[in-house]
Amino acid sequence: MNSIKPKTALISLSDKSGLKELVNFLVSKNVKMLSTGGTYKTIKEITSDVIEVSDFTGFEEMMNGRVKTLHPKIHAGILARRDQDLDVLKERGYEPIDLVVVNLYPFKEAVADDCSFDEAIEKIDIGGPTMIRSAAKNFKDVAVVSNPSDYPRLIEEWENQDGISYEFRKQLSQKVFETMADYNLAISNYLKADSVTIPNYSFEKNSSLRYGENPHQSANLFTFSNLKYKNVANADILQGKELSYNNIVDADAAWECVRAFDEPACVIVKHANPCGVAESNDIFSAYDLAFKTDPTSAFGGIIALNRTLDTKTAQEINSRQFVEVVLATDYEEGALAEFAKKKNVRVLKVDLKQDNPYPGMIKKVSGGILIQSDDTYAVPREDLKCVTKRQPSAEELDDLMFAWRVAKFVKSNAIVYVKNKQTIGIGAGQMSRVISADIANLKAKEEGLEVTGAVMASDAFFPFRDGIDKAASSGIAAIIQPGGSIRDDEVIAAADENNIAMVFTSTRHFRH
Repeated sequence: MNSIKPKTALISLSDKSGLKELVNFLVSKNVKMLSTGGTYKTIKEITSDVIEVSDFTGFEEMMNGRVKTLHPKIHAGILARRDQDLDVLKERGYEPIDLVVVNLYPFKEAVADDCSFDEAIEKIDIGGPTMIRSAAKNFKDVAVVSNPSDYPRLIEEWENQDGISYEFRKQLSQKVFETMADYNLAISNYLKADSVTIPNYSFEKNSSLRYGENPHQSANLFTFSNLKYKNVANADILQGKELSYNNIVDADAAWECVRAFDEPACVIVKHANPCGVAESNDIFSAYDLAFKTDPTSAFGGIIALNRTLDTKTAQEINSRQFVEVVLATDYEEGALAEFAKKKNVRVLKVDLKQDNPYPGMIKKVSGGILIQSDDTYAVPREDLKCVTKRQPSAEELDDLMFAWRVAKFVKSNAIVYVKNKQTIGIGAGQMSRVISADIANLKAKEEGLEVTGAVMASDAFFPFRDGIDKAASSGIAAIIQPGGSIRDDEVIAAADENNIAMVFTSTRHFRH
């Protein structure tokens, strides 16, 4: 298919960003420009070479602008097939319109600002969707641009290829129908006042990944449109190889966990589970303690830090372990120079504050999807209920709260051993809670970490006293768990028999 060089353009915009550059380019190409309302006035300030749509059609707009572009001279000019309809246009005294540059009233933004119902209805665009759908249908002969981000490529193609290619016109057409699907569903969801609907959000393709979770699976990364902060999906990648599917999943798990801590903290993740977590007075100490939890599992892991990463810590990371991805809020120049020695290490800069464009979690199941809200609840210290004769000490309580934060991010069944705000053993993803406790204890012993006097967190209640007896035999001094088992009395009695302090949270954190 051939490229086209439009002679007439119709321009009507809510978002006028990039308009000056586009208009000046069209003027340089001697393109006849038609426009309406506020867009006409803006173009008039740039150039006098613009015609108001009402002058072009001979039809004065009516109903305060509700009806202005809904005219056969406009839509015939857009829809006319150049290989068979030009004679019809000529008979009517109409002319082809080859370029349509239109974006829509911002409906989603309007309803997000808590506007009134009547105001929301007024933000439902009619003329805009009709024009871009017409142009998108006739992309064989017409170029349609519905997003200012496509202006640069339009200009570049026209300049370098002497016109707008068929392939690009087809892509622009696809974007229109994607935009309309998004726009129509947003309106539908708004009008379904008493219905449960799936929230509708816009995505932009970020990259095609080499493969998915396994080499035989394909994968792509999409990001939400209009993100304000640097999240994991749109992080600044300062160096390193292309991120893999598993890198991104693990990086998200690490960043989600490290953001739960106020003091300088480090989280090391392997296979979506924390294998070392620590909070300290500085980032170096936090990393040092997190690494010492489980150096074996840390090999090939993901490291997340909730502060600027300094040169000393970067040097230690490089000297101690192989790391796939490092995430931090910022980096000293010396730290970046250190990581540059290992060019394959992915170094990401991410904001602690994150966008939350999709308030929930989606999981595919056979024949449907599950949607749930995010697990954002953090039990306040004052809501903990001590159920044993011995109360936890202030230091034990600090460690219990720390362990509880970590347990939230460990796959169930989750058991977390903590001492002095350092994980010393983590048991994850087991069918038996007792086996998870065995693994946590084993990890601590492998690294020579002292369990006696440590605390333990369990993401769900203990159904039997065997978990408490196991903890006691390991030297655990205090336990935090949800409570709620029909055998809570037996579990509490086991803790009392072993002089263990135990608190209930009355909430659980299953993570499957």
